[in-house]
Amino acid sequence: MTSTPAITVILGTRPEIIKCAPILHECERRDYPCTVVHTGQHYSEELDSVFFEQLDLPEPDYELDVGSSSHGRQTGSLIAEIEPILEAEDPDTVLVQGDTNSTLAGSIAAAKREWTLGHVEAGLRSFDREMPEELNRVLADHAADYLFVPTEESADLLGDEGIPDERIRVTGNTVVDAVQRHADIATERSDVLDDFDLSSFQYAVLTAHRAENVDNPDRFEAILDGVDRFAAERGIQVIYPAHPRARKRVEEFDIDVPDRVELVESLSYLDFLRLEDEALVVFTDSGGVQEETCILGTRCVTVRDNTERPETISVGSNTLAGTDPEVVSSSAREMLDRPVDWGCPFGDGDAAARILDAITADLAAEVA
Repeated sequence: MTSTPAITVILGTRPEIIKCAPILHECERRDYPCTVVHTGQHYSEELDSVFFEQLDLPEPDYELDVGSSSHGRQTGSLIAEIEPILEAEDPDTVLVQGDTNSTLAGSIAAAKREWTLGHVEAGLRSFDREMPEELNRVLADHAADYLFVPTEESADLLGDEGIPDERIRVTGNTVVDAVQRHADIATERSDVLDDFDLSSFQYAVLTAHRAENVDNPDRFEAILDGVDRFAAERGIQVIYPAHPRARKRVEEFDIDVPDRVELVESLSYLDFLRLEDEALVVFTDSGGVQEETCILGTRCVTVRDNTERPETISVGSNTLAGTDPEVVSSSAREMLDRPVDWGCPFGDGDAAARILDAITADLAAEVA
């Protein structure tokens, strides 16, 4: 064994690709052996490829193409496919990110065979156990040897759950690394505003994809109504890059999408980053979008009843609106009165380096 760690990164969705990219870049910079396992949990192989290309990442070493299924079937299939890969690669450390079924499956596969497991973006809690993501992140945290948390608040939550301090490392969030690296590139390369005939800060953005929202026709329609009310007041258009699941529900529930809400195809990373950066306000049920808007200095309204990113609420970049149409609309109006001079609570853009520093130091200590 040497003090240069061999690392396997398991990812499966676009947010994971974005947030793992800085780690992969840092491994390359340090010449650390790194294997990437892409589970294929997301729905568009073509657009995933664009994400890897725009983030300047090599093609994954393994592509599992798990596809869509029930939570149990998908997670079980992934465990069975990931385990022989880990046996073949025998890494010093397995890294998973976030709260998806890929995260849970990778955590179980690594922990059951006693590979060292690191959970990137550990310690987030919505305290809503009806969310599959909440169960995934809790289970991954308690299986992991390293818990790389974005903030001191997340570290405190893990301590409250009895996880020893020596397993917890406050590193910041790799989403800051990714946004800082790519925001200027998006401004230079993306033509998304021209494509949709938009002017800076004269439009809004909506993302809604969570099951509790789009699988419930009343909540889904209420979100669209609230966003439309705000847009009508301001005389602006709303761009909604819709997940295929959401599009399917629109048709299935026969939802009348307001004229001011424009459903568009899913966007590449650089296009969406620029769309967020120059929006008047972003409405979302995505945790990652709450983070990105906070980093970019864009006002955010979260159309959920809770959030695992409370730091965005604390600094003033985000407000929790639920799905009542009038509250959604009034929350956006109130956000426009806030200055956008908040500080970023998720670190300084060196999270990936801190994660690899921690892994390297511990491995060196073992070798010694």
